[in-house]
Amino acid sequence: MMQTSERLRRLSPSETLAMSQKSSELKAQGIDVINLSVGEPDFNTPAHIKEAAKKAIDENYSKYSPVPGYPALRNAIVAKLKNENGLEYTAAQISCANGAKQSVCNTIMALVNPGDEVIIPAPYWVSYPEMAKLADGVPVTIPAGIEQDFKITPAQLEAAITPKTKLLILCSPSNPTGSVYSREELAGLAAVLAKYPQVYVIADEIYEHINYMGKHESIAQFPEIRDRVVIVNGVSKAYAMTGWRIGFIAGPEWIVKAVNKLQGQYTSGPCSVSQKAAEAAYTGTQVPVEEMRQAFQRRRDLIVGLAKEIPGFEVNIPQGAFYLFPKCSSYFGKTDGKRTIGNAADLAMYLLEVGHVACVGGAAFGAPECIRMSYATSDENIVEAMRRIREALAKLH
Repeated sequence: MMQTSERLRRLSPSETLAMSQKSSELKAQGIDVINLSVGEPDFNTPAHIKEAAKKAIDENYSKYSPVPGYPALRNAIVAKLKNENGLEYTAAQISCANGAKQSVCNTIMALVNPGDEVIIPAPYWVSYPEMAKLADGVPVTIPAGIEQDFKITPAQLEAAITPKTKLLILCSPSNPTGSVYSREELAGLAAVLAKYPQVYVIADEIYEHINYMGKHESIAQFPEIRDRVVIVNGVSKAYAMTGWRIGFIAGPEWIVKAVNKLQGQYTSGPCSVSQKAAEAAYTGTQVPVEEMRQAFQRRRDLIVGLAKEIPGFEVNIPQGAFYLFPKCSSYFGKTDGKRTIGNAADLAMYLLEVGHVACVGGAAFGAPECIRMSYATSDENIVEAMRRIREALAKLH
């Protein structure tokens, strides 16, 4: 009898990866699909970073690295945190992993006991609740709708905290909404957290550099909670290095040591060549980062303008990342005569099969009235995708 573990049966498959797979299957059949489902920059890794990787191969960086990563990379991250964020860390407070995804999961696994509650503002990245379940924790979601720009308030946070609360996961800039917390908003949340010393924070800042507000703000800047914040970041989004798989945490040394202990037992250190590439990303020119940010901002303006012209879409203006998260519940219950749209997943599948545009239904993100679109694609693709979406939706009555 084939029987997987109870732990695995608790997990849901990733909706974002599933939709991307369906998009690929249609493309393989010769159908022209525009994929707005994937959270990945469409740019190539900058040349100087690729050159550093080639040099690392020639210099035989082909052995195991220390579990938390090479000292040179960790020191480069320390310098980045000081120069860009005004935050003081030591190399011993940095642990590198196989992507920011592993960094988040490592931290959850190192801190959460069975029955501990993990507060997750919704909309959320699809993997946060699943990672909490993997650690035998209990996900507790706080809904924040489009009317509040998808951001939770201090009052909502305080109402969600119980004696069982262990962790808050805060993503800014946000996947899936693109919302960004200001310094004042973070200060309000920090003031609440200061009252509850048993609550730790994972600050997922992987979209830090794709920010249209001018300056990224970290919740780790507030001294009253600094020793309970674990920053998660990496090179995937800002440097177009998703496949290189390098993320990191910066936090209290005792948590970093715990993460190193955990990682040492199931993956060890991340790829040696990728670490040298990431080191070059942090220490080299940042011009490509700004060029990509400007391109994303131009695309943000383009897709927001086009989405606002679609009847029945409720759209806010995301201040970071490369996602649009329109509320589309006005289409629920409508039909084209062949199929009826019951929810956002139905709508996403309809747009894929009829409009040949891949999006992701919002239920997987804790927002069942919305769909997620990634604008990490060309201006031409955005214009054509939105034309197709408008045309497909016009068939629903």
